[in-house]
Amino acid sequence: MTDLSCKYLGLSLKSPIIAASSGFTDSVNKLIQLEEQGVGAVVLKSIFEEEITLEYDKTLREEAENTGREEFLDYLDVRIRQENIQKYIQLIKDAKAKLSIPVIASINCKSSYEWMSFAEEIQKAGADALELNVFVLPSALNRSSEDNERVYFEIVKFVKKRITIPIVLKISYYFSNLAQFIHDLSHSGIQGLVLFNRFYSPDFNIDTLEVSQSNVLSHSGEISMPLRWISMLSGKIACDLSASTGVSDGKAVIKLLLAGADTVQVASAFYRHGIGFAGILHTELREWMEQHDFKTVEEFKGKLSQTQYGDPAVFERVQFMKYFSDKESL
Repeated sequence: MTDLSCKYLGLSLKSPIIAASSGFTDSVNKLIQLEEQGVGAVVLKSIFEEEITLEYDKTLREEAENTGREEFLDYLDVRIRQENIQKYIQLIKDAKAKLSIPVIASINCKSSYEWMSFAEEIQKAGADALELNVFVLPSALNRSSEDNERVYFEIVKFVKKRITIPIVLKISYYFSNLAQFIHDLSHSGIQGLVLFNRFYSPDFNIDTLEVSQSNVLSHSGEISMPLRWISMLSGKIACDLSASTGVSDGKAVIKLLLAGADTVQVASAFYRHGIGFAGILHTELREWMEQHDFKTVEEFKGKLSQTQYGDPAVFERVQFMKYFSDKESL
């Protein structure tokens, strides 16, 4: 009998497959279905700092057109923030009341503004951990790479002062020295890192000459980025690693665990196939383990990481030497 149980952030999970923050984790009914399909934990749909700010701006235009009183603007700001926060706090409480698996709250943030102090309320509501989905687009010409990276450490420092539950950072790969940055983050007091988050990407409609959104869902080819970096960093940093992006089937889950991921987060696959796909992922994982005579996840986790694989240099290679230098292979 295969045992899928594992540890993540010091929490006991019955499976390394986690339902990532998405529209499938925004209600208790969906969360219950995900637990029934075997997921080890759920990351609640993120509360967006940017979304709250945009809602404030929209309401300000609608309600404050005829009043310039500063006290009204302050009231409006506080009201909108509190309404969003209270809805989220209630979701956490309801989820904890109905689920037996860990419930991880999520904040999609781009700064360490004061509103993030509601992390305390998240902890009081019973969340088992807090995932901070952080992405600073390195597009400002007047900001150095050090300026951008400093934001991440400021956010961690800010939140750590307020809560004791595990903190996870979900980050991108847009850093000048990704390995060093991840190493330093892992020593900042966080308990986990999620590699990598996805973000809005623009596309052009050449018929209407408008800017649109592209690649909303991840595709299978995108697994290459988390696969490589988790393989290279597994066993070398001071926190857990969770894999995200490009998880389209059970094979992807297996690969990322072989790379050394402690857990694997899934979202896009649910949009394509529904919540029941979580059960299929677990079936594929169990069948593979049985075929290779693995009784536990720990027996094969990290088996193909850079520190354990026989040819660690393959992870450092950046050119397609074999494929583009040999004419016979073309």
